[in-house]
Formats: sequence, C-alpha cells, structure tokens
Amino acid sequence: MPIGIQDFESLRTGGFVYVDKTAQVYRLANESRHVFLGRPRRFGKSLLVSTLKAYFLGKKELFGGLSMAELEKDWTEYPVFHLDLMGADYSAAEGLDSGLGSNLRPLEERWGRDPEEDNPTARFRGLIRRAYEQTSKKVVVLIDEYDRPLIQHIGDPAAMEEMRLKLASFYGVLKAADQYLRFALLTGVTKFAKVNVFSELNQLEDISMKKDYTGICGISETELSAYFEPELQNLAKENNMSYEETLEKMQKHYNGYHFSKNSEGMFNPFGVLNTFSRGEFGYYWYETGTPTILIKQLRENHFDLREFANGISVAGEEITNYRANSSNPVPLLYQSGYLTIKDFNSTLQEYILGFPNEEVKYAFLKNLMIDYLPDTQSAMGFSINDFYKDLYKSDIDAFMNRFKAFLGSIPYSVREDTEAYYQGLFYVMFSLMGQFVQAEVQSAVGRCDAVLFMDNKIMVFEFKLFGNGTVDDALQQIDDKGYLIPYTASGKQLFKTGAVLDREKRTLREWKTVVSD
Repeated sequence: MPIGIQDFESLRTGGFVYVDKTAQVYRLANESRHVFLGRPRRFGKSLLVSTLKAYFLGKKELFGGLSMAELEKDWTEYPVFHLDLMGADYSAAEGLDSGLGSNLRPLEERWGRDPEEDNPTARFRGLIRRAYEQTSKKVVVLIDEYDRPLIQHIGDPAAMEEMRLKLASFYGVLKAADQYLRFALLTGVTKFAKVNVFSELNQLEDISMKKDYTGICGISETELSAYFEPELQNLAKENNMSYEETLEKMQKHYNGYHFSKNSEGMFNPFGVLNTFSRGEFGYYWYETGTPTILIKQLRENHFDLREFANGISVAGEEITNYRANSSNPVPLLYQSGYLTIKDFNSTLQEYILGFPNEEVKYAFLKNLMIDYLPDTQSAMGFSINDFYKDLYKSDIDAFMNRFKAFLGSIPYSVREDTEAYYQGLFYVMFSLMGQFVQAEVQSAVGRCDAVLFMDNKIMVFEFKLFGNGTVDDALQQIDDKGYLIPYTASGKQLFKTGAVLDREKRTLREWKTVVSD
C-alpha cells in the first residue's frame, strides 16, 4: 500500500499499487493551460502534481501499462518548476520568504540567478524567463498547497493580510510570464476570495467542481473493486465478515465525497489504504488533523448544530470561495472535507451539504462534544459508551441520570442559555449513539427529538423546556403526533420518554418513561 508515497516515480518503481488516473491527467495537461484544483488534505493532490511532473519531463518509462502510454505519442520534455509550500513554517513573514526561497534555490542551481533579483517574486520571474530562453521550450509550473501560508493564519486577519500581500505578488508572476508558460497548476484546500491572490490570476480555470475531473483524486467504487479485490477479501477474512459486508462498511466509513452536483461518490484514499494496511476500520484521515479553528468558529457564531442533521444550504457562488473575514465556516468545512455535497436545489441554486461518511461524522461530533466540555475532567468523564450500555440494559433512568450529570458538568463559562445550545447538545449526543445503533435526530416541526433503533427495542425521546410543557405533555405529543406508529409492526419493544429541561438551572428537571407492549 502506497501510504505516504506522494512521488509518482517512487510509486511506479517501488512495486506499489497505483490507481490509474493518467487518462484524466492527459486530458488536463492537453486541454487546459492555467488550472486550480482544490481538494481536502490527504486526498492525492501531491501525487497528481508529481504525475504531471513526470509527464512533462517526458518520463515515458514510468507510464508503461497505463492509459497515458496509449494516449501520448510525442513525449516532449519541458522545463518543470515544482514548488511545494507544505513543509515550511509560516508563523511569521520571514518564514514565507524562507519557504519560497527553499523552493527556488534548486531551480536557480539549474537555470541560474541574476544578483539583482533580491526577492522571491523577482527570482521567480527571472527563472521562468531564463528557462524558456535556454531551452526554447515553454515552462511548466506546478505549485502544490499554494494556500498553506494563508490557512495557517485563519483567525488572524493581520497575519493573513501580510501573507496575502507577498503571495499576491509572487503568484502574479504567472500572469506576467504567460508568454513563457506551457502549463500551470495550483493545488490547495481552498480558493481564497477577495485576497487578491486569485484576482492577480484571473486566467486560472478552477476545475475543483468540474464534473470531468471529480475523480482525478480519490478512489471511486469501481476503482476500489478493480484495484483492491485481494485486499477487500483479506479485510473481510480478518474481520469475520463477508465480502459484501466488507464493501458496504468501506462505503459507509470512507466513501461519500462529492465534488460536483450529481457526481459519483469518492473514497478517501488515505482511509482506504490504511484500512487495508492495518486490517481494521479506523478514523485514519481525521486523526491526521483536527478542525480546531473551524469548531471554534461554530461556537463563536452560535451555529445551530441541528443543521448538520437536515443538511446545510449554501449558495452556489459561496461553496468554492473562502473570505478571510467571514464569520461563516461552512464553505471551508466543505473545502476541507468535513462536509460534502449531498444534493443540489436547482431552483434556488443552492448546494445541500452534510457529512460525507461515518469516519468524518463521528470523529467531528466527538470533537464538537469535547469543545462543549473544555474542562479536562469533564471531557475525560464523558463516554458515549456508558450511555449506550445503559440503553442496552433498557435502564433509561440510568441513561437520563447520566445525561443530567453530564449537563451539570459543563462549565458555566461555556454554557449558553439558549434553546438551540441544548438542542445542539441533544443532537451531538444522540448522533454519537449512531456508532452503536441506528439513530435519527430531527429538528423540524412535527418530528420527535430522537429515535434510537437497537436489536430488540426502539426508543423515542421528546424534550420540553421548563415553562413550555411537562413530561406528560411530551409523552402526549409522542402519542398525538404518532411518533411510534411507524414501528408498531416491528415486533420490537417500544419505549417513549418525555423529559423537561430547566434552562435556568441548566439541568434535566424531570422525565418519565412508558414501555409499550
């Protein structure tokens, strides 16, 4: 498994599995000139850049047996500038100069440097011109993780502005040097709007949501079965599952990324490869980076967490752009891979976003819960497993007492005296139950607050705020609205629980459970 292998040549010569993307690479290289591609981290952007590098260097031998071998006839070698902005420390402006300089120095060893070029922008411009003059061939520029210096300063407008000014000048070279360029590609997580980086590069074609290229990174369901059948069989054996069950669990756990409307779902390659390598399902992609800043923005802007349940609507023009001064983290949650396209409303021209799969959903919600419990002792004392054990034993009183204690453990400094805050807590907790049982959490009028489906029982919960109703009112609403009717023929034991939340005292005031025959 090519875990951590981002160099195309190393992958092809080292005996690693390679999912052939070269037909799309050929099309991209020959039908476009200036391109931007946005994808979440660990999704194959660097490997794509490396593949394009090998192609433009004319390394025909690396493409044997791939689609490219049949498509390309000439194999022309071009000067290739490969810049990777991922590795440097951009905590200060000097770090950006250093990071750009470390990318330019190897190129200057090959193409020379004018002593009067005293800054990265001038050096970059001079390099492109000299490479063209020395070879009479146009230059290929590949910039991986172009936005890394900006992403590192999300939440710090002053530092981001400093980085923006330098990057706008540096990337502006690509427009000024257009006559010398054969092809240019920038990859990153997000397309920053209104920071002049892209206004300087208005000739860039953004293919991030172009249907022809939705599968240029990641692994499709067809590719998973075609390239990894032995690994799927081994994974099934190691987990005592059938092949079909294993494929279904892979889909639920790692599939579901959609990069345009009505597009095929894509598997996260990092999660897929690690699962095959380790022989067990895990939160591999999520563990490589947690969205601390984005979760902080959700809290600071009082985002209603229940929107995650029903889908978050985002205008079409907003989904690909992140505005540095924006208080809305949703576009960046999409671009970073924590949300994906679930549907598209053609009338309103709005995308409906939701979690792509179980790995992202449960790991993200766990981090949300920790954010609600910033106190170390409270966070350590919270375990969704304990709540599940209470329900498994049909001990709803113990479950509700545990929930009452959980509410009491939340520090006053982070509590909000709003209905949405507590309903958000209900949403996160009951959604996390979905790791063990089927859970539905609704917020629309006429829907119960939560339903949990277990092997031999179904439990319905309805919460009321103190002053807006009693536990009997909550139970009566379950009956009046017919929340249990869809399950009466299931043959399972049915439980209905009504509870009253006291916002003033910030606790569960009372509850009552009725077991239906």
